[in-house]
Amino acid sequence: MLKSVGLSKSTYYYEISHTSFDDKKNKDIMSEISDIFVENKQRYGVRRVHKELLNRGYLINHKKVQRLMQKLGLNGKRPKEKYHSYKGEVGKIAANLINRDFSTTAPLEKWTTDVSQFNLPWGKCYLSPILDMNTNEIISYDLSRSPNMNQISNMLKRAFDKFKNTKGIIFHSDQGWQYQHEYYRNELKEHGLIQSMSRKGNCYDNCIMETFFGRLKNEMFFGHEKDFSSFEDFAKAIDEYIDYYNNRRIQSKTKWMPPAVYRKTSMNA
Repeated sequence: MLKSVGLSKSTYYYEISHTSFDDKKNKDIMSEISDIFVENKQRYGVRRVHKELLNRGYLINHKKVQRLMQKLGLNGKRPKEKYHSYKGEVGKIAANLINRDFSTTAPLEKWTTDVSQFNLPWGKCYLSPILDMNTNEIISYDLSRSPNMNQISNMLKRAFDKFKNTKGIIFHSDQGWQYQHEYYRNELKEHGLIQSMSRKGNCYDNCIMETFFGRLKNEMFFGHEKDFSSFEDFAKAIDEYIDYYNNRRIQSKTKWMPPAVYRKTSMNA
């Protein structure tokens, strides 16, 4: 466990045993902090570790968590570079109904989608997910070696299989060629979704999806590109990350619950 975070046993146990009286009282908390950090694959910084400690019944303030994490040498991952999603040819066939208003009152009101390109030693692949703007949950997704309509079809089918009633959902995207395609437009119409499209070349109109892609790349891709020896290996890693993101990764927007848990709680309230 300690090896996975780059912390030697000797350093860890030195910090635990050679501390002040106050720190000895915090031995259990320091151990719990290390567990949380490892369980989340070094993705949690001070804020999320603090909230997870509260979720687990520890009464501790934010500054104390920060001090203990510094003592243990634990630092969450931070963005290394700006993310740029894949863009195809652009045009305009639908109004920008979202118009940067990402606010919602419940799940299944507004969805958004985009395609992200990943460059790996053996080639390129593309991730196409649907994100719910209320919960940040990834509703469905497809990973493909090329950004084609088969990928979009798979993504939509999985979303419609998961949620049978999608009538009235505003479905936002950029002006990529996939979202102008007759098949895509007809599928949305058939299932009662209302299409919305960003202005040409304006990434801020879909920044909620850009944020997800940046988070995913920072937490499981940047610096690990050579770890994925094949498309199949990378697909497995994407599956594992999105399952983690939906079902275990807590977020402030969702009252420090994972997105899928927050959706179920909201819809059962």
